[in-house]
Amino acid sequence: MTKQDLRIVYMGTPDFAVESLRRLHEGGYNIVGVITMPDKAAGRGHKIQHSPVKQYALENNLPLLQPERLKDEAFLSELKSLRADLQIVVAFRMLPEAVWNMPRLGTFNLHASLLPQYRGAAPINWAVINGETETGVTTFFLTHEIDTGNIILQEKVEIAKTDTAGIVHDRLMDMGAALVVKTVDLILAGKAQGMPQPQSETLKPAPKIFKETCRMDWAKTTAELYNFVRGLSPYPAAWTEITTPTGETLTLKIFESEEEISEHQHRAGELFTDNKTFLKIATSDGYLRLLSVQLAGKKRMTTEELLRGFKF
Repeated sequence: MTKQDLRIVYMGTPDFAVESLRRLHEGGYNIVGVITMPDKAAGRGHKIQHSPVKQYALENNLPLLQPERLKDEAFLSELKSLRADLQIVVAFRMLPEAVWNMPRLGTFNLHASLLPQYRGAAPINWAVINGETETGVTTFFLTHEIDTGNIILQEKVEIAKTDTAGIVHDRLMDMGAALVVKTVDLILAGKAQGMPQPQSETLKPAPKIFKETCRMDWAKTTAELYNFVRGLSPYPAAWTEITTPTGETLTLKIFESEEEISEHQHRAGELFTDNKTFLKIATSDGYLRLLSVQLAGKKRMTTEELLRGFKF
Protein backbone atom coordinates (compact mmCIF):
# COMPACT_ATOMS: atom_id res chain seq x y z
CA MET A 1 0.00 0.00 0.00
CA THR A 2 1.26 3.50 -0.85
CA LYS A 3 0.71 6.68 1.14
CA GLN A 4 -1.81 7.78 -1.49
CA ASP A 5 -3.84 4.61 -0.85
CA LEU A 6 -3.73 4.79 2.96
CA ARG A 7 -6.95 6.48 4.10
CA ILE A 8 -6.20 8.72 7.11
CA VAL A 9 -8.62 10.49 9.44
CA TYR A 10 -6.89 13.24 11.43
CA MET A 11 -8.15 14.56 14.78
CA GLY A 12 -6.90 17.74 16.46
CA THR A 13 -7.83 21.25 17.52
CA PRO A 14 -5.11 23.79 18.54
CA ASP A 15 -2.05 25.22 16.78
CA PHE A 16 0.07 22.34 18.06
CA ALA A 17 -1.98 19.97 15.88
CA VAL A 18 -1.82 22.03 12.68
CA GLU A 19 1.84 21.36 11.88
CA SER A 20 1.41 17.58 11.83
CA LEU A 21 -1.65 17.91 9.60
CA ARG A 22 0.22 20.27 7.28
CA ARG A 23 3.20 17.90 6.96
CA LEU A 24 0.90 15.00 6.09
CA HIS A 25 -1.19 16.97 3.62
CA GLU A 26 1.76 18.61 1.86
CA GLY A 27 3.61 15.29 1.92
CA GLY A 28 0.95 13.71 -0.27
CA TYR A 29 -0.71 11.51 2.35
CA ASN A 30 -4.40 10.76 1.79
CA ILE A 31 -6.37 12.74 4.40
CA VAL A 32 -9.98 11.61 3.93
CA GLY A 33 -11.34 13.44 6.95
CA VAL A 34 -10.45 15.98 9.65
CA ILE A 35 -12.20 15.93 13.04
CA THR A 36 -12.02 18.99 15.29
CA MET A 37 -13.93 20.61 18.15
CA PRO A 38 -17.17 22.53 17.48
CA ASP A 39 -16.83 26.30 16.98
CA LYS A 40 -17.10 28.40 20.12
CA ALA A 41 -17.50 32.05 21.05
CA ALA A 42 -14.35 33.76 22.26
CA GLY A 43 -13.02 37.21 23.08
CA ARG A 44 -14.81 40.32 24.28
CA GLY A 45 -17.24 40.33 21.37
CA HIS A 46 -18.04 36.65 21.83
CA LYS A 47 -17.45 36.10 18.13
CA ILE A 48 -17.54 32.55 16.82
CA GLN A 49 -14.01 31.36 16.14
CA HIS A 50 -12.76 28.39 14.16
CA SER A 51 -10.11 26.15 15.70
CA PRO A 52 -6.68 26.38 14.01
CA VAL A 53 -7.15 22.84 12.67
CA LYS A 54 -10.53 23.75 11.17
CA GLN A 55 -9.03 26.84 9.59
CA TYR A 56 -6.31 24.74 7.92
CA ALA A 57 -8.84 22.14 6.76
CA LEU A 58 -11.06 24.82 5.20
CA GLU A 59 -8.14 26.51 3.46
CA ASN A 60 -7.08 23.19 1.94
CA ASN A 61 -10.53 21.77 1.14
CA LEU A 62 -10.19 18.81 3.48
CA PRO A 63 -13.43 17.02 4.54
CA LEU A 64 -14.37 18.27 8.00
CA LEU A 65 -16.47 16.96 10.89
CA GLN A 66 -17.18 18.80 14.18
CA PRO A 67 -19.13 16.45 16.45
CA GLU A 68 -20.61 17.68 19.72
CA ARG A 69 -20.54 14.15 21.13
CA LEU A 70 -18.13 11.47 19.99
CA LYS A 71 -20.55 8.69 20.93
CA ASP A 72 -23.37 10.14 18.85
CA GLU A 73 -24.68 7.55 16.39
CA ALA A 74 -24.89 10.05 13.53
CA PHE A 75 -21.22 10.98 13.99
CA LEU A 76 -20.12 7.35 14.27
CA SER A 77 -21.99 6.60 11.06
CA GLU A 78 -20.30 9.52 9.26
CA LEU A 79 -16.91 8.47 10.60
CA LYS A 80 -17.41 4.89 9.45
CA SER A 81 -18.38 6.11 5.97
CA LEU A 82 -14.90 7.65 5.61
CA ARG A 83 -13.47 4.09 5.63
CA ALA A 84 -10.28 5.13 7.38
CA ASP A 85 -7.38 2.69 7.50
CA LEU A 86 -5.67 4.74 10.19
CA GLN A 87 -6.61 7.54 12.60
CA ILE A 88 -4.16 10.07 14.00
CA VAL A 89 -4.84 12.14 17.13
CA VAL A 90 -2.87 15.26 18.06
CA ALA A 91 -4.09 17.49 20.92
CA PHE A 92 -7.75 16.54 20.64
CA ARG A 93 -9.84 14.91 23.36
CA MET A 94 -10.36 11.51 24.93
CA LEU A 95 -11.89 9.09 22.40
CA PRO A 96 -14.43 6.36 23.14
CA GLU A 97 -13.45 2.85 22.08
CA ALA A 98 -16.06 2.93 19.31
CA VAL A 99 -13.94 5.65 17.68
CA TRP A 100 -10.33 4.63 18.33
CA ASN A 101 -10.97 0.97 17.58
CA MET A 102 -12.67 1.65 14.23
CA PRO A 103 -9.78 1.67 11.69
CA ARG A 104 -8.17 -1.63 10.68
CA LEU A 105 -4.67 -0.25 11.44
CA GLY A 106 -5.75 1.38 14.69
CA THR A 107 -5.40 4.91 16.04
CA PHE A 108 -2.20 6.52 17.25
CA ASN A 109 -1.65 9.66 19.30
CA LEU A 110 1.16 12.20 19.44
CA HIS A 111 1.89 13.20 23.03
CA ALA A 112 4.23 16.04 24.02
CA SER A 113 6.24 14.21 26.67
CA LEU A 114 8.49 11.22 27.17
CA LEU A 115 5.83 8.73 28.20
CA PRO A 116 5.12 7.29 30.70
CA GLN A 117 6.04 10.62 32.35
CA TYR A 118 3.64 13.55 32.15
CA ARG A 119 0.48 11.79 31.09
CA GLY A 120 -2.35 14.30 30.95
CA ALA A 121 -3.56 17.52 29.37
CA ALA A 122 -0.60 19.88 29.99
CA PRO A 123 2.68 17.94 29.62
CA ILE A 124 4.74 20.85 28.29
CA ASN A 125 3.78 23.24 31.09
CA TRP A 126 4.41 20.75 33.88
CA ALA A 127 7.78 19.61 32.52
CA VAL A 128 9.02 23.22 32.58
CA ILE A 129 7.36 24.02 35.93
CA ASN A 130 9.10 21.01 37.48
CA GLY A 131 12.49 22.15 36.18
CA GLU A 132 13.06 19.22 33.84
CA THR A 133 16.17 19.44 31.68
CA GLU A 134 14.73 17.27 28.90
CA THR A 135 11.41 16.31 27.43
CA GLY A 136 10.26 15.00 24.07
CA VAL A 137 7.47 13.60 21.94
CA THR A 138 5.95 10.14 21.81
CA THR A 139 3.65 8.38 19.35
CA PHE A 140 1.64 5.49 20.77
CA PHE A 141 -1.37 3.36 19.92
CA LEU A 142 -4.54 4.35 21.75
CA THR A 143 -6.08 1.98 24.26
CA HIS A 144 -8.60 2.21 27.11
CA GLU A 145 -6.53 4.09 29.71
CA ILE A 146 -5.46 7.60 28.71
CA ASP A 147 -1.84 7.98 27.50
CA THR A 148 -0.93 4.38 28.37
CA GLY A 149 -0.81 2.58 25.01
CA ASN A 150 2.17 0.86 23.40
CA ILE A 151 4.89 3.27 22.27
CA ILE A 152 5.70 3.39 18.55
CA LEU A 153 8.39 6.09 18.43
CA GLN A 154 9.91 8.57 20.86
CA GLU A 155 12.40 11.43 20.55
CA LYS A 156 14.08 13.59 23.21
CA VAL A 157 15.00 17.27 23.34
CA GLU A 158 16.78 19.39 25.95
CA ILE A 159 15.03 22.10 27.93
CA ALA A 160 17.31 25.09 28.55
CA LYS A 161 17.09 26.90 31.86
CA THR A 162 15.75 29.98 30.08
CA ASP A 163 13.18 28.15 27.92
CA THR A 164 9.54 29.04 28.44
CA ALA A 165 6.63 26.69 27.83
CA GLY A 166 6.01 28.64 24.61
CA ILE A 167 9.52 27.95 23.31
CA VAL A 168 9.29 24.26 24.20
CA HIS A 169 5.80 24.08 22.65
CA ASP A 170 7.07 25.31 19.27
CA ARG A 171 10.09 23.00 19.37
CA LEU A 172 7.95 19.96 20.16
CA MET A 173 5.35 20.97 17.57
CA ASP A 174 7.98 20.74 14.81
CA MET A 175 9.62 17.62 16.22
CA GLY A 176 6.24 15.98 16.77
CA ALA A 177 5.10 16.65 13.21
CA ALA A 178 8.19 14.91 11.86
CA LEU A 179 7.59 12.01 14.26
CA VAL A 180 3.97 11.66 13.08
CA VAL A 181 5.15 11.29 9.47
CA LYS A 182 7.80 8.76 10.52
CA THR A 183 5.16 6.83 12.43
CA VAL A 184 2.80 6.71 9.44
CA ASP A 185 5.65 5.47 7.23
CA LEU A 186 6.49 2.80 9.80
CA ILE A 187 2.86 1.64 9.89
CA LEU A 188 2.77 1.61 6.08
CA ALA A 189 5.85 -0.61 6.06
CA GLY A 190 4.24 -2.97 8.60
CA LYS A 191 7.04 -2.32 11.12
CA ALA A 192 5.15 -0.47 13.88
CA GLN A 193 5.19 -3.13 16.55
CA GLY A 194 4.53 -0.92 19.57
CA MET A 195 6.38 -1.47 22.84
CA PRO A 196 4.72 -1.41 26.28
CA GLN A 197 5.46 1.75 28.22
CA PRO A 198 8.29 1.25 30.73
CA GLN A 199 7.36 0.80 34.35
CA SER A 200 8.23 3.65 36.70
CA GLU A 201 7.88 3.87 40.47
CA THR A 202 7.43 7.64 40.28
CA LEU A 203 5.09 8.98 37.62
CA LYS A 204 4.85 12.74 37.23
CA PRO A 205 1.34 13.79 36.16
CA ALA A 206 0.35 16.63 33.82
CA PRO A 207 -3.20 17.59 34.82
CA LYS A 208 -5.21 20.33 33.17
CA ILE A 209 -4.25 23.83 34.29
CA PHE A 210 -6.88 26.19 35.69
CA LYS A 211 -6.67 29.86 36.73
CA GLU A 212 -6.07 29.05 40.40
CA THR A 213 -3.29 26.64 39.39
CA CYS A 214 -1.39 29.68 38.06
CA ARG A 215 -1.36 31.68 41.30
CA MET A 216 2.13 32.37 42.65
CA ASP A 217 2.96 30.89 46.08
CA TRP A 218 5.67 33.19 47.38
CA ALA A 219 6.56 30.81 50.23
CA LYS A 220 8.29 28.60 47.65
CA THR A 221 11.96 28.89 46.68
CA THR A 222 13.17 31.36 44.10
CA ALA A 223 14.11 28.55 41.71
CA GLU A 224 10.66 26.97 42.02
CA LEU A 225 8.93 30.28 41.31
CA TYR A 226 11.27 31.07 38.40
CA ASN A 227 10.39 27.70 36.81
CA PHE A 228 6.72 28.28 37.59
CA VAL A 229 6.71 31.56 35.67
CA ARG A 230 8.43 30.19 32.57
CA GLY A 231 6.33 27.01 32.70
CA LEU A 232 3.17 29.13 32.31
CA SER A 233 4.57 31.68 29.85
CA PRO A 234 3.18 33.01 27.60
CA TYR A 235 -0.10 31.25 28.31
CA PRO A 236 -2.01 31.07 30.60
CA ALA A 237 0.60 33.01 32.63
CA ALA A 238 1.45 32.99 36.32
CA TRP A 239 -0.22 35.70 38.37
CA THR A 240 -0.19 37.34 41.76
CA GLU A 241 -2.14 40.06 43.56
CA ILE A 242 -0.60 43.38 44.46
CA THR A 243 -1.95 46.13 46.69
CA THR A 244 -1.61 49.77 45.66
CA PRO A 245 -0.78 52.57 48.12
CA THR A 246 -4.49 53.46 48.07
CA GLY A 247 -5.40 49.92 49.17
CA GLU A 248 -6.67 48.71 45.78
CA THR A 249 -5.95 45.05 44.96
CA LEU A 250 -4.82 44.36 41.39
CA THR A 251 -3.97 41.20 39.48
CA LEU A 252 -0.52 41.14 37.91
CA LYS A 253 0.45 38.50 35.34
CA ILE A 254 4.14 37.58 35.18
CA PHE A 255 5.68 36.41 31.90
CA GLU A 256 9.40 36.74 32.53
CA SER A 257 11.48 36.86 35.68
CA GLU A 258 14.98 36.57 37.07
CA GLU A 259 16.33 34.79 40.15
CA GLU A 260 18.05 36.66 42.95
CA ILE A 261 19.26 34.33 45.72
CA SER A 262 20.06 36.11 48.99
CA GLU A 263 19.31 35.81 52.68
CA HIS A 264 16.76 38.23 54.04
CA GLN A 265 14.32 38.71 56.90
CA HIS A 266 11.40 39.91 54.78
CA ARG A 267 7.99 38.34 54.59
CA ALA A 268 7.48 36.08 51.57
CA GLY A 269 5.44 38.00 49.02
CA GLU A 270 6.66 41.42 50.13
CA LEU A 271 7.21 43.76 47.18
CA PHE A 272 10.26 45.99 46.65
CA THR A 273 10.84 48.63 43.96
CA ASP A 274 12.63 51.90 43.26
CA ASN A 275 9.59 52.86 41.14
CA LYS A 276 11.93 53.37 38.19
CA THR A 277 13.92 50.34 37.08
CA PHE A 278 13.16 47.26 39.17
CA LEU A 279 10.33 45.36 40.82
CA LYS A 280 11.05 42.30 42.92
CA ILE A 281 9.14 40.14 45.38
CA ALA A 282 10.55 38.26 48.36
CA THR A 283 10.58 34.46 48.29
CA SER A 284 11.60 31.90 50.90
CA ASP A 285 15.29 32.18 49.95
CA GLY A 286 15.69 35.40 47.98
CA TYR A 287 13.79 37.51 45.50
CA LEU A 288 12.16 37.09 42.13
CA ARG A 289 12.78 40.05 39.84
CA LEU A 290 9.84 40.70 37.52
CA LEU A 291 10.95 41.56 33.98
CA SER A 292 7.80 41.28 31.86
CA VAL A 293 4.32 41.74 33.33
CA GLN A 294 0.73 42.70 32.59
CA LEU A 295 -1.85 44.46 34.74
CA ALA A 296 -5.47 43.44 34.27
CA GLY A 297 -6.94 45.26 31.30
CA LYS A 298 -3.53 46.49 30.10
CA LYS A 299 -1.04 45.20 27.55
CA ARG A 300 2.07 43.17 28.35
CA MET A 301 5.07 45.39 29.12
CA THR A 302 8.51 45.46 30.68
CA THR A 303 8.83 46.38 34.35
CA GLU A 304 10.40 49.72 33.42
CA GLU A 305 7.44 50.51 31.14
CA LEU A 306 5.03 49.61 33.95
CA LEU A 307 6.84 51.83 36.46
CA ARG A 308 6.67 54.85 34.15
CA GLY A 309 2.92 54.98 34.55
CA PHE A 310 2.26 53.10 37.77
CA LYS A 311 3.79 53.68 41.20
CA PHE A 312 3.82 51.19 44.07
